[in-house]
Order: sequence, then structure tokens, then C-alpha cells
Amino acid sequence: MSVKIRLTRQGKKKFAYYHIVIADSRAPRAGRFIEKIGTYDPNTDPATINISFEKAIEWLDKGAQPTETVRAILSYKGILIKKHLMGGVKKGAFTEEEANRRFDEWMKQKEGKIEAKRDRISREKEEYVKEHMVQESKVKELRAQEILKKASKLAEKEEAVPEGGQVETESQAAESQAPEATPESVEENMSRMKAEKAEQVPQAQMTEAEQPTPEAAEGENKEKNQPASDEKEGQEVTDESESKKPEENPEEQKEG
Repeated sequence: MSVKIRLTRQGKKKFAYYHIVIADSRAPRAGRFIEKIGTYDPNTDPATINISFEKAIEWLDKGAQPTETVRAILSYKGILIKKHLMGGVKKGAFTEEEANRRFDEWMKQKEGKIEAKRDRISREKEEYVKEHMVQESKVKELRAQEILKKASKLAEKEEAVPEGGQVETESQAAESQAPEATPESVEENMSRMKAEKAEQVPQAQMTEAEQPTPEAAEGENKEKNQPASDEKEGQEVTDESESKKPEENPEEQKEG
């Protein structure tokens, strides 16, 4: 039976964490396992790893094979280098004290790297927050300036209100600026409208009698007006002549 050190998935969708377990290679991922030796949470930066050094080294000595992910976890936590140093002690290459000293130096360097990464991440977060605050302050300043401009425009309009208390609208201002209509302009508009209507009428339906020229119309009006005046003048003359008719001489009547 081959034994593996592997991960079993826990948690919920899109927020999973894992248990580091010793299990049979033939068992399913979420099936039965022999022993749990730690946890792995990739949702944090850096990832949170809790694992037992003694149990991990013990199972490695027994021949358990870690998966690729678990091997990276064991290397990150220094378990693989610890196993390597303990093998050197068994072979007599160096003492156990020397192995512990080397391991402590390696752990200090590793912890320094981890702390540097945490500081960098926290510093980047602070810079992001500062930049975000600066951008928000700029936006607030722009909005405040726009509000002041609107308030100043409203104040100017209120100052420009006449004594009657009514503000002229755009249409009223246009009407006040429009030129006044004079009789000449009215006549010109009427003549223009008549000419347009005459152009719209078909020429085939209009005869020469129905299309009198303005000059002919004026002449007819004059002729119509002249006879009436002539008749009046003639009547006045006849009346005067009748009233001024010489009286017959009474002597002539007697002779006759």
C-alpha cells in the first residue's frame, strides 16, 4: 500500500482551505485518511500554513510521498531541509547541535523574507489608500467649485431682477428685441402673401379677365369714380342754370 501526503478540500465555493493529511493513494480526495498533520489556507497573503514538524518528518522517513503542492509547502516551512540535516547527523557528517544551528540560521533568513513580503504588502495597501483619498479630495473640491459657480450665477440673476420682481425669460427678451411692425411692413407682407397665393393657382384656370393687372384695376377704379363725379357736376350746373334763367321782360309781353 502506497501512502501519500496530500490535501483534502474544505470550506465553501470560491473560499476553500485545505487539510494536510496522510492517506492511501487509492482513497478519493474527500475520502478516508490515516492522519491529519496540518492545515493550509491560500486565501491570505502570504498563505497561512500550520503543520507538525515531527509528524511530517516521521511519515517522510516511513516512505510517504508528498504531492507537488505538499512538497512546496514542506519546503516553504523548512521540513525538507530539516529532514536533510537529520540525515547528515545519522550518517555522522556533523553533530546534532550543528544541524540545529544551520536550521535556525535558515529559519531566520526565511522569516526575514516573509516579514519583508508582509511589509511590502502593507506598504502597498497604505499607498493605495492614500492615493484613493487624494483622488476623493480632488473630486470633492471640483464638486464644491461647481456648486459655488452655480450659486454665484443664481445670485447674479437675482440681482438682475427688475423692481417689479419679474425676470424676463428668453422668449420675452426676444419679443422685446424684435422690431415693431409698421403699416408699411404690414402692406408689404400682405402683398407678398397675395402674390404667393396667385402663383399657387394654375395659370390654365385663370383667364385674362380674371387676371387684371394692378394698373388696369387702378384705371377702372378711376373711370368708375369719374362718371359719378361728372354726373354730380352736371347736375349742379343744370341746377344753377335753371336758377339763373333770365326772367321775361314784362314790356315785351305787353307788346305781344
